[in-house]
Parts: sequence; structure tokens; C-alpha cells
Amino acid sequence: MDFGISMTTSATSWQVVKRAEQLGFTHAWFYDSQLLCGDIFVGMGAAAVNTSKIKLCTGVLVPSNRIAPVAACGLATLNQMAPGRVEFGIGTGFTARRMMGTGAVTRKDLKEYIRVVQTMLGGKITDLEFEGTRRKIGFVNPELGLINIDDPIPLHISAFGPKMRKMTAELNAGWINFVSAVPGAQTDITTMNETRKAAGLDPAACKTMGLTLGCVLRNGEAYDSPRAKAQAGPAVAMIIHNMVEMSERGDLGITTDNDFGEAVAAYRRFYDSYEPKDARYLALHSGHLLFLKPEEEPLITGDMIRDLTFTATAPELRERIRALQDMGYTQFTVQVVEGQEDALDDWAGVIEGL
Repeated sequence: MDFGISMTTSATSWQVVKRAEQLGFTHAWFYDSQLLCGDIFVGMGAAAVNTSKIKLCTGVLVPSNRIAPVAACGLATLNQMAPGRVEFGIGTGFTARRMMGTGAVTRKDLKEYIRVVQTMLGGKITDLEFEGTRRKIGFVNPELGLINIDDPIPLHISAFGPKMRKMTAELNAGWINFVSAVPGAQTDITTMNETRKAAGLDPAACKTMGLTLGCVLRNGEAYDSPRAKAQAGPAVAMIIHNMVEMSERGDLGITTDNDFGEAVAAYRRFYDSYEPKDARYLALHSGHLLFLKPEEEPLITGDMIRDLTFTATAPELRERIRALQDMGYTQFTVQVVEGQEDALDDWAGVIEGL
């Protein structure tokens, strides 16, 4: 099993990635949210020249952030800096799109974007609709060594709905899944593997990454300790952010028959006070997967952190990771929250004991 870290990208992300490489992690995944964190290609470029073994992965690239030829050039340039260590993760966009006041990229547009990028990385001429006209495009002189399209760049897709998962299987791409609890992870991969079989694939030969947030608890440490809240709490807040926006669109009815429903209802009241009123999404997603805002702190309970993140003692976490491996997950990735870089050593201790 491979072990990765993910992070909100910055110009100094390479320091975390270098330490992760030293500790034995195999992959580093960089977030692509232009209003929330640093530029993904700048951060990955710095990591490329400061590491030698760890895989550097877009996790995940958002199509609307840049046109496909620019993404292909960025990946090929990184591949020249770190030959054979670059991986192409892509999705329809969450924070990067929500913070622009819009929803996800369509599946059709995502598939077309992938087609253009992969064709260019394969060294072939392709076509692209640009400024109202379909035009022929392609790298014209890769032999100069300014980019590298010789070493393959594997494709991974973040896919949650059945149609996206079907497309992932049809493209024979690696699958990125957000995992919070072992039973849900089992349900997800069972369904995905049926989809893979229907596409003529052998699930055992497919790549599946489970991404999560969590905290390695010390003996006797509470699930809502300051450390646990700092390292795992942002994952719970992310779920609440999504549910609040869904309720704003009328997609989700708010109930208050449990702690989670009460938290969403309470957060909705905060949301209604955010300014500017026509762009409340900016305040809502401030701190997304980075930190808990003051109004979020009292809403995130120890029970939520226990049930929705990989927060437990090291022996318990090893049991969960072994369970994921037995299900067919080929990589376990945990986010290192900004300011909580010491957690890297905690997680290295967990994986060393597997």
C-alpha cells in the first residue's frame, strides 16, 4: 500500500513534502483552489527541485482554473523537473468553483478537458474549441527538453456520483475517494469495483486512493482536544459548508434531530449574517480545510470528529488502514493541515507499524 499526504498549496509546501519523503511517504497531493491557497504549479515546482523520490500529484486540478493546453504544459514542465514523478489528479471542482460563486464543472466538459490534456501529453496533435472556433493544437518542439512527455503521467479522477465513477472506469483512471469511516469506504469501493467490472476492468489492477483528515490521538486524549480539532475539525466543517450551501439552494432539508443537524442549522444562521450578501460563499469557505473559524469551534463536537474523520489512537488507526487495504484501497492519504506539520511524524509512526 502507498501512503500519501495532501495539503493546501503554498510556496513553502516543498518543506512539508521533503519531510514526508524523508519519513517514507510515497505521494504528495496539492490542492488547486486559487482564492484559498497558493498556485499549484508554483508549489509543485518548488517541491520537484527539493525532493528526489516522492510522487508529486495534482490533487485535484480544476479544469476551469486554466485552459487544457496550459494544464498540459504545466504537467509536462513538472515532468521535466521530476521525471516520472508527476501524476495528474483532476475533478469537477469544489472550493475552487464555490469560491467563484458557481457549481461544479460538467462531466462532459471534464471528459473533454482530460482528452485534450492526455492527447497533448501523448505527443499528438489534437483539437480544442477556443474562442468560438475548433482549432488544431499540440506541442511543437518537445525534443528541445523544455518539457517532458516521454515519462508517463498517470491519471486519477475524484469521483463521487455514479456517472463520474462510470467515466473514471471507462477511462481506466485511478480513483480518488474521500473516506471518513470504514463502513462507508467499504460501500464506496464495492460499488466502484462493480462499475469497473462492467467496464471490463480487473478491480485488483486498479488504483484507488482514500483521502481523509484525522489526528493520531495520544493515550487518553479526547476527540475534541485542541490538537484533534485543529487537525481533523476542518473536515467536519467542510461537510457543514457543503450542507449549508445545499440548503441555500433548496437541495437539502435541515433537521435538528441530532448534533449534526443542529450544527448545520446553527451554521446557517451564521451564513445568513455573512457579508457581502451577494457573495456569502467567500466567508463560508474562508479557512476551508485550513482552520476552524471562531463561530465553527463550538459546533464541531468530539462525536463528529470521531465519526467523520480518521481520528483515533495509533493502534486503532492501523486497524482502519489495514481494513482499507483489505478492501482494495491501494493508497491511504491524509491531509497535513497548515500549522500542524508535526502531525507528519505522528502519521509516520502509524504507517511504520503496519
